[in-house]
Amino acid sequence: MPVKWIVLGLAVLMYALIVIFPDRKSWSALGAALLMILFRSLTPGDTILSLIREAGTELINWDVLMIFVGSLVIAELFIYSRVPAVIADSIVNHSPNVGVAMVLILVMTGIISAFVENVATVLVMAPIALALCNKLKLNPGNFMVGLAVMANLEGTATLVGDPPSMIFADYANYGFNDFFVYEGKPAIFFAVQAGLIVGALFFYRIFAKNGGKKVTVEKETIRSMVPAWLLILMILGLAGASFFYGGISLASGLIVVVLALAGIIWYRWIQKESSARVLELVKGLDWDTAFFLIGIFVVVGAVASVGLLEDFAAFLSRIVGSNVLLGFVLILGVSTLISGFVDNVPYIVVMLPVAASLAQELSLKPELYLFALLIGSCMGGNLTPFGASANVVSAGILRKQNVKLSFVQWIRIGLPFTVLTTSVSALFLWIVWRA
Repeated sequence: MPVKWIVLGLAVLMYALIVIFPDRKSWSALGAALLMILFRSLTPGDTILSLIREAGTELINWDVLMIFVGSLVIAELFIYSRVPAVIADSIVNHSPNVGVAMVLILVMTGIISAFVENVATVLVMAPIALALCNKLKLNPGNFMVGLAVMANLEGTATLVGDPPSMIFADYANYGFNDFFVYEGKPAIFFAVQAGLIVGALFFYRIFAKNGGKKVTVEKETIRSMVPAWLLILMILGLAGASFFYGGISLASGLIVVVLALAGIIWYRWIQKESSARVLELVKGLDWDTAFFLIGIFVVVGAVASVGLLEDFAAFLSRIVGSNVLLGFVLILGVSTLISGFVDNVPYIVVMLPVAASLAQELSLKPELYLFALLIGSCMGGNLTPFGASANVVSAGILRKQNVKLSFVQWIRIGLPFTVLTTSVSALFLWIVWRA
């Protein structure tokens, strides 16, 4: 049997295991990566040692991993500082009515999530949402769904918002600044903000019935502004590295890691938290996704090396022909649908070179299809309660509050929200990047 078909079979098996056992996704990816290396070692000229060296030096992007893990540390410290909670309390107390307050909290959740990991954002905003709903005697279901989908939406907007954005940046050689403006045109950040506006209007319509009430909450106190400054320095550092080096560079990774280490030192020695608390913080990071990314990098590298991505791109090219709009809608629609049910990380890693190849075939700027892929892959996760980690966490918090949220109830919010936000963001992309 040709190596190509063995590699394809292993990739399909990995996807199936990820869908069936989402809580063991890192094991599925790492196992598939190991098998890929073993089978490729059967090819003349390749040895296990040379393939491991290739995986470690060429396939696995350690800069992306440094940014991912470092930003997780800074996000945890930012939550610990209570700065987001204090801002949210202030929003509630200064809003003219409850409807506006609830929408503004969702918008704030989205903005924070553009720079802080989505799950962490939901965890810090959930107590505020639950307290507000308890005070008003409201079912918190819609509000908690809103926190998750808004976090997922804005996680698309920046390089540090979500792993798919980091993977996209690595592939397209995008730096932090390029998410805002690229080649003189507004880039993915502004497409997402168009979606944010329509998403906020969508939720205001839901919460408008509470609009006549005014409520105040007891304001928390800030523990320290140091984590907020670390977050600001991370953003400025990534912007500077993007300006000088372009794309995701070693400098980008080192900046984030150094700031994260500084944060841990501050947490232990200035805040005088115990070693056990420091260890708890580090152990609580999303290591599963970090190891998952390592496995995916190797698997997709193997898939690319045997020519499977070129085969798939040629297949799509035959379907699309010369119809640019069909290609755009196909990439956006399929990405949105698949990401509602399948982890978007392996999907976007596979599809990035395919979308770029299709754009090249049609003599287009690759951004039109690459941005469509990124938007569909990230926003599609809002469709279902298991489409994104933030959704799972949000549903879990509701269960602890003895609030049942069925699949159908999630769809009633997630489906129209996803259709509206994805459509508006896609329309923005088409208008700006079609030419």
